[in-house]
Amino acid sequence: MTSSPTPRRAATGALFALAVGSFGIGMTEFVVMGLLPEIARELLPSAWAASQADAIASAGWLITLYALGVVIGAPTIAASVAKYPRHRVMLLLALALTVCNALTLFLPTFELVAASRLLAGLPHGAYFGIGALVAADVMGPGNRAKGVAFVLTGLTVANVVGVPLGTFLGQHLGWRWAFVLVVAIFAAATALIAATVPAHAGEPSRTIRAELGVFRIGQVWLALGIGAVGFGGFFAVYTYVAPLVTEVAGSPAWTVPIVLVILGIGMTVGNLIGGHLADVNLIRALFGLMGLLILAQALLALTSGWIVTLVAFVFLVGFASSAVSPTIQTRLMDVAGDNQSIAAALNHSALNTGNALGAALGGAVIAAGLGFTAPVWVGLALAVGGLGIAVLSVALERRSSRRAEALV
Repeated sequence: MTSSPTPRRAATGALFALAVGSFGIGMTEFVVMGLLPEIARELLPSAWAASQADAIASAGWLITLYALGVVIGAPTIAASVAKYPRHRVMLLLALALTVCNALTLFLPTFELVAASRLLAGLPHGAYFGIGALVAADVMGPGNRAKGVAFVLTGLTVANVVGVPLGTFLGQHLGWRWAFVLVVAIFAAATALIAATVPAHAGEPSRTIRAELGVFRIGQVWLALGIGAVGFGGFFAVYTYVAPLVTEVAGSPAWTVPIVLVILGIGMTVGNLIGGHLADVNLIRALFGLMGLLILAQALLALTSGWIVTLVAFVFLVGFASSAVSPTIQTRLMDVAGDNQSIAAALNHSALNTGNALGAALGGAVIAAGLGFTAPVWVGLALAVGGLGIAVLSVALERRSSRRAEALV
C-alpha cells in the first residue's frame, strides 16, 4: 500500500492514466465486432468468395479467442503477481497490451492474427483487477468506489467514442487502421502509468495457492456462471451487430458506427444506473435487470428488420447488459470472502467467457444457415440461462442461511 494519502492532483493523474488503458482495452475488445466483414474479406478471401456469411462466422473466432485469453489470463496473472509492487505490474501489463496489439496490426494471416488476439486478451482481466486496487488506494478511504468507477469509465467511453471511430477508420482505410489507433492508445497509457502511478506495494504474504483458494467457494462458481452465461447473451448480439444492421435491416455500412455509438451510450448510462440499483437492493436489481435484458433481446429479434426499432432495442440491450454488470461484480465480491483481488479479476474472466460463448454460438447459427437474426435468439436463450443460475444461487444461499439459523 502507499505510505500516505496521494495528493488530489497526483491521484487524478494516476486515475486518468489507468483510464486511458481501460479505454484501449474497451476498444481492442469490441472494435473487431464492427469490422468482421472487412477482416473476413481480407484474411479469409477464399471463404469470402464462397460464402460471405460463413466467412464472417469464421472471423468471429477472433472475438472468441480474445475472450479465451481473458479467461485464462485473469486468474493466472492476478494470482501470480499479487505479491509484487502493483505500480510495476500495471506498467508491465500496459506494455504487454501494447506489444500484443501491435502483433494484430502487423501479422499477415488469419491464423497468426487469431493467435495475437489470444495473447492480447491475457493481460485484460489482471489489468482491471489490479488497477481497481491501485485506484481505490490512491483515492483513499471513503472514495474507493469513485476511484474504481473512474478507471472503468474508460471502458464505457470506449464504446461511445473509440469503437465507432475505430470502426469508421476500419471501414474506410482498412481494418488494420483501427489497430493503429489501439496501439497508440496503449503506448500512451504505458507512458502515463510510468509517469503518474505512485509506488504501490503488493502483498508479499499472498501465494498463488492462497489466491486460488477462491475456487473452493461454491457461490463463487455460481456468480461466475451468471456472468459467463447471462452476459453471453449480450455478446451474441454485439458480435454480429454489423451484419444485423446491413443484412437484416438493409441499412448502408456507414450506419454501423452510428448504431455502435448508440449501443455505447446505452452501456454508459446502464453502468451508472446499474451501480446505483445494486447499492439499493442487489438481488432485486440482478433479477430485474436480467429480466430486462431478456425482454430487450426478444423485442430486438422480432423487430430487427426495421432500422428504427433495431436502434431502439440495441440501445436497450446495451443498457440492460451494462447495468447488470455491476450487480454481478458486487455479487461476486460478496461471496468471495477474503479473496477480493482475484475476485475482481475473475469477474472479467466470467464476462469474457460470455464473450467467447456468445460469439461462438452466434457464429454457429449463422454458419448453419439460420440467418443473421439467429444470434439474437441465441442471446435470449443465454440470458434466460443466466437468470436461472441467479435464481439457483440465491435459493441455495437462503436455504443455507435458514439451516444456519436453525442450528443457533
